[in-house]
Amino acid sequence: MSASQTPGSQTPGTFGVTTTAAEVVDGVDLHGRRAVVTGASSGIGVETARALASAGADVTLAVRDTAAGDRVVARLAAGLPAGSGELTVRRLDLADRSTVAAFAAGWQGPLHILVNNAGVMAPARATRTPDGHEQQFGVNHLGHFALTTGLHRALAAADGARIVSVSSTGHLFSPVVFDDLDYRFRPYDPWTSYGQSKTANILFAVAAAERWADDGITANALMPGNIADTNLARHMDMKQVEEFIASGELALPPQKTVEQGAATSVLLAASPAVAGVTGRYFEDCAEAGPVTGRAGAVGGVAPYALDRDNAARLWHVSEALIG
Repeated sequence: MSASQTPGSQTPGTFGVTTTAAEVVDGVDLHGRRAVVTGASSGIGVETARALASAGADVTLAVRDTAAGDRVVARLAAGLPAGSGELTVRRLDLADRSTVAAFAAGWQGPLHILVNNAGVMAPARATRTPDGHEQQFGVNHLGHFALTTGLHRALAAADGARIVSVSSTGHLFSPVVFDDLDYRFRPYDPWTSYGQSKTANILFAVAAAERWADDGITANALMPGNIADTNLARHMDMKQVEEFIASGELALPPQKTVEQGAATSVLLAASPAVAGVTGRYFEDCAEAGPVTGRAGAVGGVAPYALDRDNAARLWHVSEALIG
C-alpha cells in the first residue's frame, strides 16, 4: 500500500511523543484501502479506526461484542467528515479459535491494513483459553497469529499491505519462555506472562517481515504509551499494580491521551514516512533504540524481542500450536 500525500509533507522525525492519530493522517489519502482493527470497541482501537476512516479507508472493527462495536460505529460516523471511509463491525474473539477461523474465511478481496490491537493485560489470577493456553499468550499472540496467517492471501493481494502489532514496553518483563509457554511448571505471574505475550507480538512482526517480504507485506510492532482511560486494565488487581510500582519493578512513562496513544499505530498503518519499513519496533512515532536491562527502563526494545532466531522459532511453535 502506498498512501498518497503531498510530497515531502511527512518524513521520519515529523512526529513525536505528543502527536495525535489525527495529526498523523492529516493530508493522507486512504481511499480504496481496506483495514481491519482488532479490539476496536474501546481505547486506542476506537481512535485508530476513527483516524483510518477519516483518511478514507474502509475499516472493519473486529470485536468480541458486536453490540458495543455497533455503538462505536454510530458514534464515529456521526463525527466523521464527508468522504470518510465506511465503518463495519464483525465478530472476533481471539480466545475462540472458531471465530478467528470464521473471520479469516469470510474475508473477501484484498486487505491493505491489519492492526492487531486487541489484548489482555495482567489478570491477577491465571486463566486459560478454551484450547488450554495461558490467557495472555493465547489471546495477545496466538489469536492474532492465527488471524494474520489466516488473512495472508488477502494481505498478499493488496500489493503493499501493512501489519501493525500493538506490543508494549511490558515486553521488557520477560522473553518468550519456550520451555513453559503456558505456565504449567512455573508459578503464574501476571507481569511476566504479559511480558512474554508482548515480546511475542514483536517477534511475530520480525518473522512476518522476513517471511512475507516477497508478497510486498511490511510488519512492525509498537509501544502505544501509558494510556489513560482505556479498558485494557479491566482484569488487573489495582492494589497489586500499586505495590508493583512502589517496588520499582514497574516503571511507567508519562501518560498519554487516547488520541496520542493511537498515533504510533496509525503511523505504521498509514504514513508515507514509514513506507517500506519492516520488522521494527516503534514508540512515540519513532523507531525505538535498544535497551540492555529492565531496571529503570520506560522505553526501548530488548534484544531478545528482535532476535531473528527467536522469531523463527516462535513462528514454528505457533504453527504447531494452532494446528
